This record gives sequence, C-alpha cells and structure tokens, in this order.
Amino acid sequence: MVVAVNPMASFGHRREVGPRTVERLREAGHRVVVMDEANLELLRRETARALDAGADALVVVGGDGMANLGIDLVAGRRTPLGIVPSGTGNDLADGLGIPVRDTEAAIAFLLDALQREPRTIDAGTIRHGELTTWFGCVVSAGFDATVNERANLMTRPRGRSRYIIALLRELATLAPRPYRIHADGRLIEVDAMLVSVANNRSLGGGMRIVPDADLADGRLDLFIVERMSPLRFLRMFPKVFRGEHTSLPEVSILPVSSVRIEAEDVVAYADGERIGPLPIEVTVVPGSLRVLA
Repeated sequence: MVVAVNPMASFGHRREVGPRTVERLREAGHRVVVMDEANLELLRRETARALDAGADALVVVGGDGMANLGIDLVAGRRTPLGIVPSGTGNDLADGLGIPVRDTEAAIAFLLDALQREPRTIDAGTIRHGELTTWFGCVVSAGFDATVNERANLMTRPRGRSRYIIALLRELATLAPRPYRIHADGRLIEVDAMLVSVANNRSLGGGMRIVPDADLADGRLDLFIVERMSPLRFLRMFPKVFRGEHTSLPEVSILPVSSVRIEAEDVVAYADGERIGPLPIEVTVVPGSLRVLA
C-alpha cells in the first residue's frame, strides 16, 4: 500500500504519527511504499505516480487537507482510502468514526478495517472554470470560507482555536452578501451570511453545520444562514459545535444533488483547501469513494 504523509500536519507538531503508522503496518505484514515529500504539490504528484504503478490501498496521514488530496487521487477508482488523522481539522475522519485524538486507536482502527471489505461512501465534484476538483467533506462559499482563508494565514495559535479566533476577527466586517443559487433547477436568491454544501456533518475542526448529514445517502446538503446581526450570529456560534442551530429561522438545510453558487468577491474552499472565486458548480457522485472505515 501507499502511505502519504503530510510532514506539516498540525504545523509539524505530530511528525511521529507518519513513521508510527508505517511501522505498525509493516509489523502487520503489509508492504508499504512511503510518500513523504517537501511540499503538498510534490507529494500529490509522487503519490499519483505510485498509485498508477499499482497499489491495494492509499493511506493518508494528516488532516482534512490530506484527506482531500487522497480523495482527489482515488475517487472513482477501486483503490480504497484510509486516514490516520493528525491535522488541525480532522472532520472527515471524525465523520467516518475514526478516532481523532488517539493515534494508537486510529492506527488500530485502520488495521482492523484492512481485514474487512471497504465501506462505500459518496464524494462530490466542484467545477470551477475549466477545472474539476473532488471533495469529501464540505464546500464553503460564504463567511465560513472567509474565516478559513484567515485561519490558513495564521501561524498561531495551533489547533482548532485558530478557527475560532479567525471567526471573531472576521466578525468586525460581517455582513450578508447577495447570492444566486441554482439548486437542482430551483433558483434561490438570498442575502446570506454562510453558504455551504455538505457531504459530511462538520467542518473547521468540529463545527457540526449539518449534524444529520449522511456520507452515503446519495445527496449533498445545501446549508444557508440568512441575514442576522453580528451579535445574534455570535450567539449562534457555540450552538454549531453541538449541532443545535438547525431550528433557528435564519438557518435552512436543503438536500440537493447539484448546485451552482454565484456571488461577487467570494472565494470558495473545500475540505479546508482553497478552490477559487465563485461561481462554482457542486455535484454529488454517489458511491464514488471506497474508504477503510
């Protein structure tokens, strides 16, 4: 199997997770090819080359960015994806039931999964310009993406609190934006604070924006937070981590199979990775990803 390691996961503070994963896999009798490159683009290229040469599985060690890299390489193929979480945000791993705070438990989970038939889940595609990108977690196209952009530029603090601090800083200029959203042929024109398209239940290290999302139901969930005051928005924020915000009148969750999002001066993110300016088209591809979970 191919094991791809992000050496800068959690700002490089969990470098031991990759070598430990490889060690345990080899002890269990697996033949491992290790990908540990200087940057993510080189890692992506070399991992793709290793997969093309033949592999029974791809295991990524890192956070949601590494999970996204893995999805982009194996979605639509028979090669299953395993995740050993060691990043700042590990939302896809959490959604799959993989232990995210205990490395030994996560590796044991992987070894057990390797003895079973891989699980099949949905993934999605994002069309932006002439490019198409896969994702497995959440596409952000509103205030949540703005927060992600700020958080990615921050070097301190490390961990989930980065997203909270980035959100508090962005609140100073918080305002709704006009959106045109085409959801399965239905036009939605709305002034919104947040717009996301979710396959998984959470993003940003545990913000459960769609708490009942199902990774294998053949659909995505369009999540919209309409106009509200910054103070009300701030009061809503703690509820998101508990999934208790969905009954608010400004919040709507709509099942979709395909959605186009248009707005001015908004940059989209997917699984914590920058996609580019709107517009984008997001489509579910049911059963397109096999996972070791």
